[in-house]
Amino acid sequence: MNSGDYKYIWQASDWPNWRFDLAGLAGPMAEVSRAQGLLMGRLADVGMTLRDQASLSALTEDVVKTSEIEGEQLNVASVRSSIARHLGVDIGALAPVDRHVEGVVEMVLDATANYRAPITRERLFGWHAALFPTGYAGLSKIKVGGWRDDAGGPMQVVSGPIGRRRVHFKAPPAARLAAETSRFFVWVNAESGEPPLIKAGLAHLWFVTLHPFDDGNGRIARAIGDLLLARADGSSQRFYSLSAQIQRERKAYYDILERSQKGTLDVTGWLAWFLDALYHAVDQAQHTLDAVLTKARFWRHWAATPLNERQVKLLNRLLDGFEGKLTSSKWAAIAKCSPDTALRDINDLLARGLLRKSQAGGRSTNYELNDPLTP
Repeated sequence: MNSGDYKYIWQASDWPNWRFDLAGLAGPMAEVSRAQGLLMGRLADVGMTLRDQASLSALTEDVVKTSEIEGEQLNVASVRSSIARHLGVDIGALAPVDRHVEGVVEMVLDATANYRAPITRERLFGWHAALFPTGYAGLSKIKVGGWRDDAGGPMQVVSGPIGRRRVHFKAPPAARLAAETSRFFVWVNAESGEPPLIKAGLAHLWFVTLHPFDDGNGRIARAIGDLLLARADGSSQRFYSLSAQIQRERKAYYDILERSQKGTLDVTGWLAWFLDALYHAVDQAQHTLDAVLTKARFWRHWAATPLNERQVKLLNRLLDGFEGKLTSSKWAAIAKCSPDTALRDINDLLARGLLRKSQAGGRSTNYELNDPLTP
């Protein structure tokens, strides 16, 4: 049957007999493996403490970006604090964490830390309940910890304003979900013969095509993909974030998903895109590792300099990638201190040489790190 005889791939008579050109994908798989080898080679030389910091950075980015893809903004400091507490990584003072952040963190950590455990209905129901602790997605009450029932009509992925909605995809009817998900679980937990990276890409596409929940399907599909990538790596420590790369290519991600879900069961195109995104995710992790090493080098250099808690907190914020420009008013807001105290803190760091005034223009004076080992 060709794609002209049906609209969505789950309607094909041979669904879900995935096909792909393995020979054509051998090159991209080799590129990913090479990039992974280079990254792991560097990580092998840095010691356990810095490996933990690199993993913390990657996981923080993964949690933040998998939500951002769905238009949800999480507080980065809260996410980082939650992950650090779960992993037992010392990052100094911890930021407050709400139930929603905690739920996304728990899902991502369960997927990666417990990658050897089978993917089951009960496990995914637990992930779903963690994502929606109040039972609501925004203002809409949803069915939590269970497959959707389509009580409000067919499950559709739509965009655009009311009255001019565009339907990108319609999922299988709820009545089919018990059988469809059971078949998925048998395949995903078995030695099914596909190369591990290919299996991760297929699992992502397969699950998001079933779209079995009222909401959260994309985040859970990406967590399943991360679990299978952890199985492929044979490690619970994550050092790269595929979700962050998908967010960087968000439009292309949704475009290839839509084309694949309306195409044939030959999903070579989807897998080529997935492997390319994975390669860039691993390559980007080199920059994350650079930042971790820069931070460690900075603190080694200034280890003997007495600093107060506010100064340490703000310097770490700058080292972790401060968004925008640091001004005395932002310092006061983040450190929860008076403007006068903020200015004293800053002037002290300027005098000691840890900070310098930025050369960038603007109405307010702003400040940046003064790394003595960087030109």
